[in-house]
Amino acid sequence: MPRHSVSDPTMPVSAKRATNVTLPAALLVEAKDLGVNLSQASARGIAAEIAERKAQRWREANAERIAQWNAHTDQNGLPLANLRQF
Repeated sequence: MPRHSVSDPTMPVSAKRATNVTLPAALLVEAKDLGVNLSQASARGIAAEIAERKAQRWREANAERIAQWNAHTDQNGLPLANLRQF
C-alpha cells in the first residue's frame, strides 16, 4: 500500500479510514458535554503534530547550513543591509 502525505495531491480530501483511538475517559466526557466532533478534533491535532515533526526534521536536516549562514551574517552583516531605510 503506498504511503500518502497529508499534502499529497493524489489523495482525495474526502478519503477517510475508520480507526480506534484510546483517550482518557474524562477527556471524552468533557468533549461530549461540549459537543466536540472527535474525528475533526483528532484530525486537527494529528495534522498539527505532523507539521511540527516535519518542521523539526527540516531544522535538524538544515542545522549545519543554518549555523553557516548565521556565522556568515555575524561576520558580514545582512545582505543588502545598506539599502535599509530604517
